[in-house]
Amino acid sequence: MLRSAKGAALVTALMLTMLALVISLTLLYTVTVGTKVSASQKRYRSALAAAQGGVEVLTLELMPRLLDASASADKVAGDFALIKLQLPQYACLQQKLTLPTGAWSACPPDRQPSDPASSPDVSFKLGGALPSDPGFSIAGKIMDSIPGNSDLGGIDYLEQGGSVSAKEEGIRPRHVPGLFNIAVQGVGGNAREKARLSLLYAY
Repeated sequence: MLRSAKGAALVTALMLTMLALVISLTLLYTVTVGTKVSASQKRYRSALAAAQGGVEVLTLELMPRLLDASASADKVAGDFALIKLQLPQYACLQQKLTLPTGAWSACPPDRQPSDPASSPDVSFKLGGALPSDPGFSIAGKIMDSIPGNSDLGGIDYLEQGGSVSAKEEGIRPRHVPGLFNIAVQGVGGNAREKARLSLLYAY
């Protein structure tokens, strides 16, 4: 029986080296995955902020202009040329703004899916922090609409009336706002992260 212990130190050193290598690789993998996740979350937060900005542009600027009865596609697109506004199917959009969902006859079937990037009603670009940044693409689509009695001609006929004891001879109609279910999607320049928001807009 051989009882020599020669070589035990070499085997122990190799085992410790292998263990240190495994620990180092695990640490490197963890750091790499953490960096990728952090970058992905940053890109998503940027896309989400762009989508929120797109919602503000759409609701505060575009929708009141589109709901104006005197508006035209060329005029609205020209007024928002800096953000490269596109109105691909203006006839369909006008029906969505003035008719209930079931009466959208000018809208082809491929415009019905809930994905706002699939045949959007409006699309535009928002710039990045630097001029060299590719910016963000914003797409918006009206999913459902319930028309109200809001005046679209710029003259408010639905004036506020007085109280019950007021001495007014006219009868004022009750204001029923139009409701629009809108989906908005923001996509970064690299198109790796997207953010989609849904909102209810009343006019």
